[in-house]
Amino acid sequence: MKNHIKNVLSLALICAVVALLLAITNSIAAPIIKEQEEAAVSSGLVEVLPNGEGFEALDLSEFTLPETVEEAYSEKNGGYVIKLRTAGYGSDLILMCGIDKDGTVKGVKYVSGNETLGVEVTYGDNLVNTTSDTIDAVETVAGATKTSAAFKNAVKDALNSAVILGGGSVDIRDEATILNDNLSIALPSAEGKFTEIFITEEVGNISAVYKADNNTGFVFVIGENFVAADVNGDITAEFGEAIKNEISAVAPKIINSTMTEIDLSGFADMPSHIQKAYKTSGGNYVFDLRAAGYGINGDKYTRSNEYIEIKVSVTPAGKIIVCKTTAQKESEGIGDACANLEFYSQFNGKEEANYGEIDAIAGATITTNGYKSAISSVFTAIKILEGGAR
Repeated sequence: MKNHIKNVLSLALICAVVALLLAITNSIAAPIIKEQEEAAVSSGLVEVLPNGEGFEALDLSEFTLPETVEEAYSEKNGGYVIKLRTAGYGSDLILMCGIDKDGTVKGVKYVSGNETLGVEVTYGDNLVNTTSDTIDAVETVAGATKTSAAFKNAVKDALNSAVILGGGSVDIRDEATILNDNLSIALPSAEGKFTEIFITEEVGNISAVYKADNNTGFVFVIGENFVAADVNGDITAEFGEAIKNEISAVAPKIINSTMTEIDLSGFADMPSHIQKAYKTSGGNYVFDLRAAGYGINGDKYTRSNEYIEIKVSVTPAGKIIVCKTTAQKESEGIGDACANLEFYSQFNGKEEANYGEIDAIAGATITTNGYKSAISSVFTAIKILEGGAR
């Protein structure tokens, strides 16, 4: 027993000594690392803005800037140098970006980071001479999309910050925030919490419908208008008669639509893409699909082994009402664009004759083709269900 107690005490003493040594090492190393980082920033000012003069550190507390911005310096010719911290494949990817008075990137410097492939060291060269209007055209690096996409997005933040620091105005909100803000303005009683309704009936020019999570009403999106309605679908805001009439004509169908699941076990020829099928109270169909994109058919070292999941509503005549990606794990920065509204909404209104006439995702042929293959199965399923083939 005495030996056991002695061993425990010895182990505790060793742990305490190790912890103390680590603390001492950290206290010595941390200031050195910080000093090295500050030195790199200082030397980087002229490096990223070669013609810059009279650099002056700015007080950022007066501005609302992107979260990636850590420091900013002005120079007497009207340019700015922005220090940014973002996360690529690893954490703490630190960059510096020089922007001249015309809003053009003149230099980008990698300061430090924890990336694994080294792409970040030279990727900034691709962004030199870009502007807010041209930077999106710069491609990310295949095989290092997470790092290069984070890098590019940070430089976009620097471009926006230069505008703001110069007294201009830039909306730095992301798309989700902008949408929620618009919905909240239309229906304040929802307290900022909405759920999008999957549209199963033909609704004309209405592109989306959101229900307040607290059941205080709905917001109908038609064109650029966000139109509030009460729980019965009656318009509560002032809009032109044309918009009111269009929404009033379809609101009951949207609000009251129900779905009944179809038993697919008796349909031997049902395409494998079809996971579930439903008949709506309005006589239309809704399908849950599985698409084999890059996650399934891509390179074995990078694929996710996950299908793209899609929900589609379609008329008995085979016209797609709404298509939406509900889940995916395609390549970040490339194939994951299949989850963007601008991609999947291209299928809305399409039929068997023209469903393939959509803009493919750049650099993501396998994802695009897998998605279209799943969509094509909808038309086969409609024929089977309408024809009663078993």
